[in-house]
Amino acid sequence: MPVGKIIYLINPISGTSKKEGVRQLINDITLAHKVPFEIIDTNASGNYDFLKDKIETEQITDLAIVGGDGTVNQVISALYKTVDINFGIVPTGSGNGLALAAGIPKKPKDAINHLFTGNPKYIDAFTINNKFSCMLSGVGFDAQVAHDFALGNSRGLLAYTQQSLINFFKAQPYQFEITVDGFTFFTESYFISIANGNQFGNNVTIAPEANLGDGLLDVVIVQKMSKAKLPFAVLRQIRGNNKLQSLVNEISTKNVLYFQTPSLSIQNLKLAPLHIDGEPAATASQLQVDILKDCFKLIQ
Repeated sequence: MPVGKIIYLINPISGTSKKEGVRQLINDITLAHKVPFEIIDTNASGNYDFLKDKIETEQITDLAIVGGDGTVNQVISALYKTVDINFGIVPTGSGNGLALAAGIPKKPKDAINHLFTGNPKYIDAFTINNKFSCMLSGVGFDAQVAHDFALGNSRGLLAYTQQSLINFFKAQPYQFEITVDGFTFFTESYFISIANGNQFGNNVTIAPEANLGDGLLDVVIVQKMSKAKLPFAVLRQIRGNNKLQSLVNEISTKNVLYFQTPSLSIQNLKLAPLHIDGEPAATASQLQVDILKDCFKLIQ
């Protein structure tokens, strides 16, 4: 529970929900807990330098992010190295993958109350070419969906599903060379997901064995197969039917590879698109991925 002061950072455009109702809930619930607080809007630039001194001088103990995974990424990446604070999430985005992976309630009222009853625990994050990711990132098909979704005018699960279907019919496998613990292999794959949490969002658990604090990345590689088999292979992964694998034995026999590692490098031979925590990012021919163990404290 907050012992000093709490700041709520609200993304006014995340997801599809109206934020005025959330602001009122924040006001009512926080006043009821008799905790001093302040509400500040997020900014598109991601510059939160002004918060660093404010957190120290005003004895702010908790920072609640009201938004989706992209907003969570932006705020935490700007602050986690320089301030000692508990981060909380009130999920109002399109997917809310990190909040769901951490067991944070989906409804704003319950999520706000959870800020006062949950416990802050250190969780991991990771970097891709030194770019911060706190939940799930990837290259290939899902990244193309993220790029196209960002360009659209609609938000929410329905719009994302529509964009996924459009891209499914156009999808072609990309070529990658993967190096894990000194072992290198080539794969033609529709996408590679690198997960710290267990899901894409909306309770779609792409990495069922993922743990936010185990010091390992869960890597899912959906290899080249017929389009007719593709949805069923992904569904098996989502349902948890694919167990963690030994790469040496499984590369040539499995449609979906699923393994854990603290780091890996990806030669992105066809410059497949990249997303970081669901937000489109500039891709590169070489991607180095490394875990950040016990990176920041999240109220869970």
